[in-house]
Amino acid sequence: MCLEREVKILRCQIFALMTWERKILRKMYGPTKENRQWRIKTNEELMTKYKAPDIVNVIKIRRLEWLGHVVRMNETRSVKKIFEGKLKGRRGRGRPRLRWINDVEDDLRKLGVKRWRTKAMEREEWASIIKEAKAKLKGP
Repeated sequence: MCLEREVKILRCQIFALMTWERKILRKMYGPTKENRQWRIKTNEELMTKYKAPDIVNVIKIRRLEWLGHVVRMNETRSVKKIFEGKLKGRRGRGRPRLRWINDVEDDLRKLGVKRWRTKAMEREEWASIIKEAKAKLKGP
C-alpha cells in the first residue's frame, strides 16, 4: 500500500509497473507443465526467458533521451518554454511537489553525471551518456 509521501508513491508506482509487466509476461509465456501438473512461471524464469530490461529501466532511459532532446531545442519551441518556464506568483504552503526534472536529475546523480546541461548540448557526448546508462541499468 502506498504511503502519503511522494517518494513512497513513486516507489509504489514502480512496484505496480513491475507487477504489471510480470503479469503480461506470464500471459505471453503461459504456464509450465511439471510432473503432470501445471504451474505458473516464477519471476526468475520469466526474466531469463524475456532477456530484456524491465519496464522501469526503459522508462528511465527514455526520459534521459527526451531530456537531451528538449535541452537542445530552439528557445522558441513551446516545449522548451514550458521546460524552462517559471510560474508567477507565490507558491503554496508546505514542501514543493516533485517535478519530472527532479526524478531525471536523481537518475543522473545515481549514474554519476555532473554538469548534465552542458553535456546534453553536445549530441555525441549525450549519446555516450545514454549508452553508459543503458549498460548500467541493464543489470546483471
